[in-house]
Amino acid sequence: MENKLKKIICGTFIFAAIGLSAQEDSTDISVESSFELGSGLNFSFNEGAYQFKLGGMIQPHIALEKTDLEGAEADYFLNAKRSYFNISGRAVKEKVSFLLQTDFSQSNPLLDAWVAFHPTENFNITFGQKQTIANNREMLIMETFLQYPDRSLLSTSLSNSGREFGLYLDYTIKVKSIAIVPQIAVTSGDGKNSFGTDSRDVDLGGFKYAARLDLYPLGQFSEGNENLIADLMHEEKVKVLIGTAASFNDGASNTVGEGHGDFQLYNANGEDQLPDYRQLYTDILFKYKGFSLLGEYGIATATNLDGTFTDVAGANELEVTEISEYLSLGTALNVQLGYVTKSGYAADFSYSTTTPEFDENPNSQLRDVDAIRVGLSKYFKNNDLKLQTAVSSINDNSGLETINTIRGELLLQLIF
Repeated sequence: MENKLKKIICGTFIFAAIGLSAQEDSTDISVESSFELGSGLNFSFNEGAYQFKLGGMIQPHIALEKTDLEGAEADYFLNAKRSYFNISGRAVKEKVSFLLQTDFSQSNPLLDAWVAFHPTENFNITFGQKQTIANNREMLIMETFLQYPDRSLLSTSLSNSGREFGLYLDYTIKVKSIAIVPQIAVTSGDGKNSFGTDSRDVDLGGFKYAARLDLYPLGQFSEGNENLIADLMHEEKVKVLIGTAASFNDGASNTVGEGHGDFQLYNANGEDQLPDYRQLYTDILFKYKGFSLLGEYGIATATNLDGTFTDVAGANELEVTEISEYLSLGTALNVQLGYVTKSGYAADFSYSTTTPEFDENPNSQLRDVDAIRVGLSKYFKNNDLKLQTAVSSINDNSGLETINTIRGELLLQLIF
């Protein structure tokens, strides 16, 4: 991992050196550079015609977790929760942009790798690996802009990283103050890094098809306030974002359809027969003078189950409720309420719950769980430098007795 990071850093310095050398050797090329906390190291060529940026983010993290099971000891976590490094750029005349982003706190660090073409100001065509439009609102928010140190129970139960490889199209329609944003995507249906460890590790199943429609009935959020949940910009007028998303994953072999090969099912002839996985979300985000309210609801179901067996010989037919042991099936709700002062102090509260489709199956992937979370944050420099704390009370009601888990977290974020 260190060798990869060293190569990236060395390559960066080489690129910068070449740019500076070109500036000295040719009067036709002009180079400007700047650095600011949260904005990264920026290079601008030919009076902004070509832009190149180096940036990243680190999140030192401390957590304590304790369940009320008899004899259970507390678990302590001290780590770098996320360690991002990213390279992005834009060619203005060619109407092309790109992003390469990694997380070196993970064993498979590649997060985002995409190239986008912008035919018009309101139309974008993106190809590569990025956050998919198929999920709930919180999963569309980059990890650097989360309201808490981690995502909600809804997000973690029905999604993983939220990133997929494929083709994405979005278009913004503006009618006076109203904005409508339809989006569609066709992805691998196997999550991020779906190409596997090498060429022999191929995808399973077919494509995943997704669509999302977002509506801003009272106008879009202020600049700098559109990609996060908290109202850091203190909207002077009430702003609302209403969205709905639906997806169909043709042949899933991962609990939430973001991976492949985690389980295998067959038809009567011993051939692969994977279930189709469907998700439907609706969400609303409200912001006004520091107050924010996020509401999300999700449903996950499965189809293409007839004639499915759990063994190659075709002796054990899949029972109706057994599919919940392979896929996260059921419903989930998440509500987040927050307020941030103009000086950067924030208080947040959330309630989340998940309900399995087949509650009579004790082995369901999606369990009967509810969670309450309270958070306090201090934004020192907008979202670029912040300190977050959160305490969660999580109740697992799936067994004969409810199991309660208390989790406390402290996170420092620095974007550079």
